[in-house]
Amino acid sequence: MEFYEKEYRRFLSSDTLTKEERAELLSIENDEEAKALRFSAPMEFGTAGLRAAMYMGLGCINRLTVMQATRGLAALVKKAGGDARGVVIAYDSRNHSEEFARVSAEVLAGAGIRVYIFDALRPTPELSFALRHLGAIAGINITASHNPKEYNGYKAYWEDGAQLSPEQAAVVKESMLGFDVLDDSGRMAYADALASGLVTVLTEDFDEEYLRAVLQTAVCPDAVRAVAEDLFVVYTPLHGAGCRLVPLAFSRMGLKHLYTVDEQMQPDGDFPTVKKPNPEYAEAFILGTALADRVGSDLVIATDPDADRVGVMARNAEGKFETVSGNQMGALLLDYIIRKKKALGTMPKAPYCVKSIVSTDMAARIAEVHGVRLYDVLTGFKFIGEVIKNNEENGNTDGFLLGFEESYGYLGGAYARDKDAVEASMLILEMTADYKKRGMTLIDALEALYKTYGYFAEGVADIYMEGLYGIEKRRRLMHALRETPPKAFGGQAVFRIGDYAKGYFEDLSTGQREETKLPASDVLCFALENGDKIIVRPSGTEPKVKFYFLARGEDRASLSKKLSTYKEDALALVN
Repeated sequence: MEFYEKEYRRFLSSDTLTKEERAELLSIENDEEAKALRFSAPMEFGTAGLRAAMYMGLGCINRLTVMQATRGLAALVKKAGGDARGVVIAYDSRNHSEEFARVSAEVLAGAGIRVYIFDALRPTPELSFALRHLGAIAGINITASHNPKEYNGYKAYWEDGAQLSPEQAAVVKESMLGFDVLDDSGRMAYADALASGLVTVLTEDFDEEYLRAVLQTAVCPDAVRAVAEDLFVVYTPLHGAGCRLVPLAFSRMGLKHLYTVDEQMQPDGDFPTVKKPNPEYAEAFILGTALADRVGSDLVIATDPDADRVGVMARNAEGKFETVSGNQMGALLLDYIIRKKKALGTMPKAPYCVKSIVSTDMAARIAEVHGVRLYDVLTGFKFIGEVIKNNEENGNTDGFLLGFEESYGYLGGAYARDKDAVEASMLILEMTADYKKRGMTLIDALEALYKTYGYFAEGVADIYMEGLYGIEKRRRLMHALRETPPKAFGGQAVFRIGDYAKGYFEDLSTGQREETKLPASDVLCFALENGDKIIVRPSGTEPKVKFYFLARGEDRASLSKKLSTYKEDALALVN
């Protein structure tokens, strides 16, 4: 009998399962592929925690795998002697998120560990802030961010407010192996945990502490009030956790004309109005732009379900809405923050910014022109958090200007260690107001950036490899690219290859090697003779390999052509 069949049968015969869970498993009794997908192997706990579809099984997110992960985190907390400091728990609008959060609280309380849990859904960055503000040792966030509705996830954080380090994740992973996933003993009932004082509920009163920290990062707090009569904005939380705090932050900034997409304001884990609740996709803005056209709005802002990512569409010269990409918004924010701080005399003595290696090189040019230090880090906001932490430990406590990733994640203050769509939305609103006062839209401002710093453009190709053998397929693709690397993209020769797993860049003509000076990671970078770059990495949250194209050119038309050619060559490589 196959391993997956044995595990399937073991689950079915367990008294731990509820009537509904057992019925779900019985429904796939004759579906060998479904059983193999769910039971062939457990999920692997990493620095991003766990993320998978919500089904019963070893390789899925369900209350049993959530309990097992929490037991592993509890072992890490006890090893660090953090029982009394406690663990903060938050969750988003996804189906079962509240249930998984409470189950986690019961496991921790049963282990004698103090718990702080929010009374309702909250943005991911508020969890990061709460950890630091309360002095807690760890945090749990139940969310699958921008993934489709079938998914949920388990993110674990440490005392600095960032997600776990590889070493800490390894401890959790190892500890999880000591617990049978079907063992649900040792929990303290939620009502009993509340009565005992082990569980403290965080209410809307705590939101004020968080909002105070967010509002303090405003570069020019009066910018919105200066044009409040003429500034019109549409906002949608895409059925997620930004529904209350983003509008509240806008109001505190002085915005008078805010229009919300009513169909998407109510938290709903089925995300009934969108196929994917992801502000990276123009489809998520259909209802928002329709409303914006009716009310004459300047821009549309959308946040994802856990409110850590934000996307924007702004009007162009023809009055039509145009997407501002994550890379473009990162460049716009960086340029705005630097110029405004210089004008107001609030620039710190040792300013610095941080971006991921797959994000736009325009940021490097902006930083260079203004004398700001730029750090390039691996993908994952925990690496941006590490740079902030290291700078603070070395005495630079006020130099942080902005951290961002191309995937629509931004942070403009050191109060948290994760991307924050509440704060980013506020900064975008402020920047929009500042440009409006000068008679410019964000699209006008973007064109001005190109004229000042040069034309940069970026693209991405997602190669999905799903199913039972998806992980192996992704591994084989990365192996093939290492063993037989491409010689050219778009007719431009590859002259330098960076292998972040091996830790070095190699000049193909001289054989000379240079250290990446970054942690080992399954990432490849192909540098072309014309200065462009193609970076490849498996996604940490979805079953795909991502190709990133970073280019520079004379104008938008030539860049568009280059990116199209690079993508064609990348797809040909895969095929």
